Amino acid sequence: MSYTSNFREAIREAKGNALVGPNVIANALPFLGGGLVLTAIGTYGGLGVIRNYPSLFFPTLIGAVIAELVLFFVAQGVAAKGNNKLALPLLATYSLLSGYTLSGLVFVALGTNGVGIEGVGVAALGCGIAFIASRQIGSNLSEEDGIALTRTVSMGIIALCLVVLGQFLLALFGVYSPTWLEIGISGIGVFLFAGAAVVDFFILPRTYRDEEYLPAALSMYLTYINLFVFILRLLIAINSRD
Repeated sequence: MSYTSNFREAIREAKGNALVGPNVIANALPFLGGGLVLTAIGTYGGLGVIRNYPSLFFPTLIGAVIAELVLFFVAQGVAAKGNNKLALPLLATYSLLSGYTLSGLVFVALGTNGVGIEGVGVAALGCGIAFIASRQIGSNLSEEDGIALTRTVSMGIIALCLVVLGQFLLALFGVYSPTWLEIGISGIGVFLFAGAAVVDFFILPRTYRDEEYLPAALSMYLTYINLFVFILRLLIAINSRD
């Protein structure tokens, strides 16, 4: 979860600033939508590999995760410099790889009783509802409330990343979180990234100019992908109780 990589810097830049990019979110939305479509395509491709070539999935997943991390930082740096012609194909590739790495979670969801394709649809719908609600709330926050919410959400996400990293490291040694803890962590993740969606509509117009739509699109993309992941994790955990 690279969401917090420049969160603190964004807070400093946004604090006390008037809008520097009033149209940046509107400019970013087509690229956000395109990235999410590419992610869906990547997920579909990953599901095909799992079903038809299961022995290939894990090694290709490891490669995809490494490439995704490298691409994130490279694309973020290029986009921050305003080189949109180079950043766009990098971000498109990143979106495809992100979808591929999501396919394992989606596969588990599809095979979990009570989740299935309906649960995947619910997670996607939840992201859509969060977008609509966040646009109204975040665009109307006062400076004081917006900065306070941004600080709270950023600290919560940092803590959540550490917990998830701990879960991953324990899983490597065969130690898995009990269901009640997984439900709690996933529920907190949903809450925090729903808050991050609100923060985006407050902080992005104060951080990026209108022509800096690709970094803004990347920030929003990370918010909704992580929100989708935690909604899906929550549904899986709830329906996997002993």
